[in-house]
Amino acid sequence: MDPEIQLIIDRALSEDLQGGDVTTRALIRDAFHGDASFISEESGVLSGLEVSMAVFTKVDPSLNVDVLIKEGESVSSGDILGVVKGSMASILAAERTALNFVRKLSGIATETQAYVKAVNPYGTRILDTRKTTPGLRLLEKRAVLAGGGQNHRYNLSDGVLIKDNHIEALKIEGLDISEIIARARSNAPHTLKIEIEVENLLQVSDALDAGVDVLLLDNMGLSDMRKAVKMCRGRALTEASGRVSIETVSQIAETGVDMISVGALTHSSKSLDIGLEICV
Repeated sequence: MDPEIQLIIDRALSEDLQGGDVTTRALIRDAFHGDASFISEESGVLSGLEVSMAVFTKVDPSLNVDVLIKEGESVSSGDILGVVKGSMASILAAERTALNFVRKLSGIATETQAYVKAVNPYGTRILDTRKTTPGLRLLEKRAVLAGGGQNHRYNLSDGVLIKDNHIEALKIEGLDISEIIARARSNAPHTLKIEIEVENLLQVSDALDAGVDVLLLDNMGLSDMRKAVKMCRGRALTEASGRVSIETVSQIAETGVDMISVGALTHSSKSLDIGLEICV
């Protein structure tokens, strides 16, 4: 497993087991063994079960784990997702941390799939953002992939994205959009695309004339967005962002934008209802 994921698991277990599980220690004999099954209580898309299983084996390497449904597959209420066998004390100690991972990540995958299905008729790509839970970005972005979405920048080194505050800061130097793009082009690694956030059609025109690669159409009305897409056709890719919801995403996709970035995928998705049932 990825070393970064192992570190995430270690931190999560440290939160919950730093002083040990006093309840289980007081009640459960060391020799008491049994099975526990992950069971979905609602329909959705599974993500993070292998991470949850790694929680169990981190707590107790002698536990046997079996993943029955793979990452990114659809699940229904009542489905058995995986099974853990061995020391009951170890299973109970790891239970909450393991469930926290699979519930949260499956919720993200499920929400992502809903957005992907909504824009499917238009061929638009659904992207995540960097609006992730601190420390969980790797897992949350993997959950977006499991739901059929695509990853935007993983971190600030993955691409040049000139945002509104960059533009405002550079106005102090007297730079306009064309000059800002030119500076980025001359100073950034040549392999990286240049993307800039624009809010109106004049900025779209200026950015295109400066040879930008991608335009981020931020909080732009649908009428102007359609015009911007026509202006960019054959010259630059378009990405819509701002106030995107499951209710509005189809209308945005209908404008013809290439991509829609949705921060809500990682910062507001509801966890999928998954439980762990003990079978002695």
